[in-house]
Amino acid sequence: MPELPGPLSFDDPEALARLKKRHAAERRFKFYGRLAISFALLFLGLLVVSIGSQAVAAFSHNKVVFHLPLEADLVAPNGPGDPAAVAENISGFYQLVREDLLATFPEAGETAARTRELNGLVTRLAVIPMARETSEHLDRLGETYRYRAPLSDDLDLYLKGKVAPEIDLRLDEITRVVRVRVGEGVEAVERLRLESASDFSVLREAMQRADTAMAEAGPDAGYSILLQHGANLVRLVPGETGETGETLFFEPLTGIPANLAGARPTARLILLPESARNVTDRQVAWTLALAEQGRIRSGLNWSLLTNADSTYPEIAGVLAAIVGSLFTMLVTSMIAIPIGVFAALYLEEYAPKNRVTDFIEVNINNLAAVPSIVFGLLGAAVFLNLLALPRSAPLVGGLVLGLLTLPTVIIASRAALRAVPPSIRSAALGLGASKTQTVFHHVLPLAAPGIMTGAIIGMARALGETAPLLLIGMVAFVAEVPSGPTDEATALPVLIYKWSTGAERAWEPNTAAAILVLLTFMVVMNAIAVFLRRRFERRW
Repeated sequence: MPELPGPLSFDDPEALARLKKRHAAERRFKFYGRLAISFALLFLGLLVVSIGSQAVAAFSHNKVVFHLPLEADLVAPNGPGDPAAVAENISGFYQLVREDLLATFPEAGETAARTRELNGLVTRLAVIPMARETSEHLDRLGETYRYRAPLSDDLDLYLKGKVAPEIDLRLDEITRVVRVRVGEGVEAVERLRLESASDFSVLREAMQRADTAMAEAGPDAGYSILLQHGANLVRLVPGETGETGETLFFEPLTGIPANLAGARPTARLILLPESARNVTDRQVAWTLALAEQGRIRSGLNWSLLTNADSTYPEIAGVLAAIVGSLFTMLVTSMIAIPIGVFAALYLEEYAPKNRVTDFIEVNINNLAAVPSIVFGLLGAAVFLNLLALPRSAPLVGGLVLGLLTLPTVIIASRAALRAVPPSIRSAALGLGASKTQTVFHHVLPLAAPGIMTGAIIGMARALGETAPLLLIGMVAFVAEVPSGPTDEATALPVLIYKWSTGAERAWEPNTAAAILVLLTFMVVMNAIAVFLRRRFERRW
């Protein structure tokens, strides 16, 4: 009989060296793990900060206050007894808005081009909330009521400082002589003389700062200088040397300004030429004048969550996409979860172990790794072309995403069933329970937390899929909230893709805001999965 080795001696230098090496390897492993987690948290933080910083502008919006006389003939063309006609009478309400703006800035009516510029302050569809609110209160007809309409998206971004860099310079009190020249049908170009050389140096310094910034920007760059005193704004144009010294020409943008002698105006330097902006100097001046009159109010942009999609960023919302995603997830869950759980039960508890079941298991694992766009092609070929189901409907989207999620649910359910100890089955069978009773009364309830966790994670993955939905037509423009799975709808990932391709700059913050909404849904779903696992998990 061979001799057993004696106890290890820790005085042996080789044993101590090996022990020290193992401890060092363990410390390195812990360090690498913490480093990996730190990197993951860092990039997650950068992602949230990057998206959040872009989305801030979308969660607030500037609105213009109007006091509109609700003329019955204009607002209710079919009579006050038809609320639906009032709610859909966009043209009538927009005419009231245009008339109010023109009454505020009558100089805009001198030319058709200026009138179009003025109408650009508020877009046509921005009056829809006015019309719908009035249709619910027909007793307002014939009276004057206060409404708010979203400011144009470009001007809203301007007020948020997202259009062009600016230099605001508070000028010292200056004494000036304003000579007003007005001719009927002739555009008025006014001359402003600064009687003090030091007074002009303040403005010239501002111009030089603008010139320096523009020189760095390139040869095609330019700038605009607006001088504001209250609601009066003029555009300053460098003039020529006159008899009294330096001269500045200025063009009134909000009507003929009052005598500004002894005033403390503000110079607003927009470091971008009009040709490179979507807002003109006149639109900026009108907007600033409305703000000075207290007619522009900033507040939370609830329409982002309560409105459907629109061609105008200032009134576009994600509500239709949220409802479409919920209907799609409802159909997906009805397909993937029952079929996936029962398939896992059969394969794990009833199916014999042979080549056929091995072949099925291998293909289930392969399907879990198939690119999602392949399922979109399958859905377009089978559900749309062969079965002629409605295009761009949550029903078809749910079927496609159900097939996509099915392998994930099967694999997660099988893992949860396999985690139940065999002693549970043996004890149930030993007490006289049938195979079916053992599975459904004992094994399945114990595996339920793991099954639900896998199902929720699979649904969260399906919620973020875009490619399959694009191929079945759910990229369509949907301006109404769907009322059922067969109605035309879109989903949040598709809406994000659509908004990200928009040409207007206002779509950028809207896209980031929609991404935050989608991430919120996914975080909630994963949090529910974690809660269920911790709440009902059994440790064996």
